[in-house]
Amino acid sequence: MSNAIATDAGMAWKTGPIRPRACTCGSVICHLLHERVMTDMSRRMFVGGVAAMMAPFTGLYAAEPGPAGTPKQADRPILLTNLRLFDGTGKPVRQGVQVLIQGKLITALPAAAEKVEGAQVIDCQGKLVMPGLIDTHWHTMLAAIPQMTAMTADLGYLYLSAAQEAQRTLMRGFTSVRDAGGPAFALKRAIDEGMVVGPRIYPSGAMISQTSGHGDFRLRSDIPRAANEPLSQVELTGVAMIADGETEVLRRVREQLMLGASQIKMLAGGGVASLYDPLDSTQFTEKELRAGVEAAGDWNTYVMAHVYTPKGIKRAIKAGVKSIEHGQLADEESVKMMRDEGVWWSLQPFLQDEDSNVYPDPARRESQSKVAQGTVKAYELAQKYGIKTGWGTDVLFNPKGTATQGRQLAKLTRFYDPLTLLKQATSTNAELLALSGERNPYPQPLGRIAPGAYADLLVADGDPAVNLDFLSNPEQNLRLIMKDGKVHKNTL
Repeated sequence: MSNAIATDAGMAWKTGPIRPRACTCGSVICHLLHERVMTDMSRRMFVGGVAAMMAPFTGLYAAEPGPAGTPKQADRPILLTNLRLFDGTGKPVRQGVQVLIQGKLITALPAAAEKVEGAQVIDCQGKLVMPGLIDTHWHTMLAAIPQMTAMTADLGYLYLSAAQEAQRTLMRGFTSVRDAGGPAFALKRAIDEGMVVGPRIYPSGAMISQTSGHGDFRLRSDIPRAANEPLSQVELTGVAMIADGETEVLRRVREQLMLGASQIKMLAGGGVASLYDPLDSTQFTEKELRAGVEAAGDWNTYVMAHVYTPKGIKRAIKAGVKSIEHGQLADEESVKMMRDEGVWWSLQPFLQDEDSNVYPDPARRESQSKVAQGTVKAYELAQKYGIKTGWGTDVLFNPKGTATQGRQLAKLTRFYDPLTLLKQATSTNAELLALSGERNPYPQPLGRIAPGAYADLLVADGDPAVNLDFLSNPEQNLRLIMKDGKVHKNTL
């Protein structure tokens, strides 16, 4: 691989030593979660009971009423002044502007000298103002649950834990996430209604998997399952649904759409963390994948597909899938097919370093190594052929790993110049989210600082023209965090 994959502004971004990391979407640990999560409560019961569980969080961030005869703080426009602006487009940081916010939206970018009557002024002290970050492959409900907790905790604790992690996610500067599988619907609702604090969630609902596929977390002792037998615990929980044949695929996809999925996640190939499906396996027939694509298309949204191999990638594209998740083993033919069909490539930094998962068995370590070697090539091919590329992390069952979210973005400057990479994690990722079309739960523009966009903003100590290292330590370097025009952190 070239030592200068990206050369914007004549800068060479050299590759360092790469060690492998791999996808964690299909760990068998999910089975442990299933056994505990829904033992005494169905998903419908949870939807009804989440309000009670989240009640202690309600109102923590409510605006204080103003003095008599004056507007409440929340009713006043907010004016950010004295700043350096990265607007999300990838253009260089600029000065000489302010950011005016009214309610949930950015309303204008007035000149630096312009006064705004009645506005609440926030002096940014010459620091960087940028859009909130977006992670397009995040597991909201499953990222921060360790194995022992999954084995021993009751349902209430698990969902309270997910709510706390949602708040931490926001405090790392991530104002939006695309959930890549799991029962996130109720948590999304609680966040939207202000019951808890967290990022915007684009939910996929349960991952759709074939029998023996990447989302089949049953034990071998559970096999075979007769047609009239009840669903497994993982299915009842809403982590994954098993579907074989076009009819079952249609049913399971339609169920997730009914529950509120903004897009559908189908598992079209093997993985590393899962025990039963080899990395090289191809999953779902083209007809089965097409059935899911058509069901999603009838609801004016799309299918994202977990897949690694060229064969699986090409099959998914032929079926109409719009976003390839992972794809680190892609070859030039399959990448050209992505380009020609306008398919997105949602890549993750699967590099075995301090942020990677540790596997005890040699088989999975070997698969992990193959994926990591492919990661380097994948970033090279994505740029060579101009593929629309999203960025995400895919942290799963790793409480310590969730804290690395920003660092996993920052370290990718070995593949991209920092401004291009920051654009990828803001406005480019927002374009990927917008593929949800009519099912988009947040229809205003995201990932940009422009009039009409959601007021999701960060004020940071850092210079994206040099590097993104400041995102590795959000507690120290993110001085202000705003979502929906509401300030959740201010240490200016």
